[in-house]
Amino acid sequence: MNNLAILIPCYNEGITIKKVVQDCKESTKYISGVKIYVYDNNSTDNTVEEARKAGAIVRREYQQGKGNVIRRMFREIDANCYIMLDGDDTYPTDAIPEMMDLVTNKNVDMVVGDRLSSSYFNENKRPFHNIGNVLVRGTINHLFKSNIRDILTGYRAFSFQFVKVYPVLAKGFEIETEMSIFAIENNLSVENCIIDYRDRPKGSESKLNTYSDGFKVLRKVFSLYRNFHPYNFYSIVSLLLIIISAAFFLPKVWLPYIHTGMVQNMPTMVMCGFMVVASLILYSAGLVLDSVNQKDKQEFEFKLQQINTDRLIKEDITKDD
Repeated sequence: MNNLAILIPCYNEGITIKKVVQDCKESTKYISGVKIYVYDNNSTDNTVEEARKAGAIVRREYQQGKGNVIRRMFREIDANCYIMLDGDDTYPTDAIPEMMDLVTNKNVDMVVGDRLSSSYFNENKRPFHNIGNVLVRGTINHLFKSNIRDILTGYRAFSFQFVKVYPVLAKGFEIETEMSIFAIENNLSVENCIIDYRDRPKGSESKLNTYSDGFKVLRKVFSLYRNFHPYNFYSIVSLLLIIISAAFFLPKVWLPYIHTGMVQNMPTMVMCGFMVVASLILYSAGLVLDSVNQKDKQEFEFKLQQINTDRLIKEDITKDD
């Protein structure tokens, strides 16, 4: 098992990947048991050649998408601590020792490289990215009662425990949102580490589409809120249906009935009846799914125990060898 595994997902980063690998080596020269892995995701430039020249271990993931790459990395690599960063040379590698220390000595499960508290808004030249980062951060921290300062950062450190229990479901750039909410909801330890951010060098282009990927991220946020808080989600929808039903029923059906003794808008009454029934069904679904969610959390705790047992066994085998 590696002491520290540095994981770099890459797609067409030939301009910067060599420097990133070399900087990682320089920043970890006093740390033992370090391996640097570059996972190429069907690059069409010289990313692979440049990564190998710099001394990285190069592997490939043929399913396109950052989420698919991270799934492959987490499955294949065993380490006491993991550092994940992008290959675009926007993150300072000198933060690696500090982030590793939080994982190995303070039992933090995920360290978030916080760009937004330092130089991001000055360095980033894409204004809608700034707005998107603030919007996503505010939405998640409000809905999930958390204090993660940078949700969309690609610079993170993980514990062995986090990597082996995290089920990667996202396929693309919404992966950072998913792993943040997963850590929050499963009561895993999360810390923010302020880092300096620098924009991409000239000639290096971002693969992130501001609008389509931004929409996917927001859709993922609300999807995960529904999954992790089904009672709240379905109760809100149920209440909205009741309010809409009452807004039609009272003036269109109830008030005329009081004055005339007759139901004058039968279709409206039927529609309101269906809406009330749908509201009750949704509320009941929320109750059932909330019970299932609580059971899943109990099973997750048992899974954590199993993961830590497996880790101890692997460490004993390594020592024997």
